Amino acid sequence: MNIAVVDDEKEVRYYLKKQIMEQKADHSIYLYAAGEEFLSSEENFDIVFLDIQMKGIDGIETARVLRKQHKDMILIFITGRKEYVFQAFDVMAFHYLVKPIEETRFAEVFHRAVQEAVRRQKRAGRQLFVKTKDRSVTMEADRIVYIESMLKKVRIRTTEGMVEAYGSIKELERQLGQGFYRCHRAYLVNMAYITEYNFDTITLAGGQKVYLSKHKHNEFVKVYMKFLRSGGVLLGTDLCTDNFTDSD
Repeated sequence: MNIAVVDDEKEVRYYLKKQIMEQKADHSIYLYAAGEEFLSSEENFDIVFLDIQMKGIDGIETARVLRKQHKDMILIFITGRKEYVFQAFDVMAFHYLVKPIEETRFAEVFHRAVQEAVRRQKRAGRQLFVKTKDRSVTMEADRIVYIESMLKKVRIRTTEGMVEAYGSIKELERQLGQGFYRCHRAYLVNMAYITEYNFDTITLAGGQKVYLSKHKHNEFVKVYMKFLRSGGVLLGTDLCTDNFTDSD
């Protein structure tokens, strides 16, 4: 697995390199002192640790450029000020670490990032084919955040934007299968993008909120916990998701 550390503080770069090496896994580690230097690299990375406050191109702008070229890299921001963290949602950051970085916290976030990288590799290439008003569209399943039912159409929210297409949410649920959950008669969510949930709402990366049916809450929690324990790959379920009523 290729990992990049981008930080203009030499001490931080070598500290993170040391922490990665202590995880005792087979990783190639590359160090960069500036966003410009990192963006000019021809390497492909699975995980990127990116400092937000840097001279020249800062971490947020570096991430925006990076997302246009490599949408599936896992971004972990490094910052000394928590108020910058909210900007990370705009570029689909996986997580963030606040300086000074604690060893136990680093190990926890790094372990989750590796699991997510493996999950993305396993699911890479899975596609969904839909028809819009004036064209046919093929989209990668990994980039679908959620799908909303709208009578004879569906609204598909991806990491790039919104697409309205013809079709039924039931059929798209069947096509997408593992990793997606029908949390409400009108919503199908990609569990990889869930950041928070409560009794009747699920919050997704980017801040979008969708409804969680009350009678599905307990089932959802079990499925989502299974999804997380399996490293983000849902291994299978015999759940029936068609038992929705008009009041859900």
